[in-house]
Amino acid sequence: MAPCSQLYGKTFIGDRSRTRELALTFDDGPNDPCTLRLLDVLAKHSVAATFFMIGRYVDQRPKVARAVADAGHAIGNHTYTHPNLIFQSDWQVRDEISRCERALSDAVGDRHTNLFRPPFGGRRPGTLGIVRSMGKVPVMWNVTGWDWSTNSAEIVAGKVFGQVRGGDVVLLHDGGHLQFGADRSRTIDAVQNIVERYTHEGFRFVTIPEMMAGAARKF
Repeated sequence: MAPCSQLYGKTFIGDRSRTRELALTFDDGPNDPCTLRLLDVLAKHSVAATFFMIGRYVDQRPKVARAVADAGHAIGNHTYTHPNLIFQSDWQVRDEISRCERALSDAVGDRHTNLFRPPFGGRRPGTLGIVRSMGKVPVMWNVTGWDWSTNSAEIVAGKVFGQVRGGDVVLLHDGGHLQFGADRSRTIDAVQNIVERYTHEGFRFVTIPEMMAGAARKF
């Protein structure tokens, strides 16, 4: 099911009415040292972003998770082990979300949001029902740099450039779900290019909660 599809239930994928805003989102962290290097780039440009974290990595690197929170970025739940939830039982879905929630609370206290992103974008009506019953808001994306499958920062940035229209949620990765310590240096370089271009063009980078707060449709 395409990330933008609402066939299986309503998810937040951006707001086209907010034509001069972009929301950068980063999945699969925290990831040492790439997450910290990414924080430096974002801080240099005063950009706020949203990080969807894997619980087991939060348990391994709580200090990195805290660094994200300390920098003022939004943090969301990306399950504990990153399974495709389409193939998980209802009990397993709840367990994955709950365990990640516990890891986030242990690491950053109440400085995380009620946002949730399903691994691989995998969801079904029952999945989204469980997510919402647990007080979570599902967030997808409508722009991606395909940074997990390319070997060039220029290609990653170029893919984003070709899709942005304004009011977009951009999917990138500061970690890797298969390996802690995944090299995301290309993503970091691409983010530098993306931020410089769209700042010059008059865009404002916001967190998902900020974009949702002014969305034409409330979630």
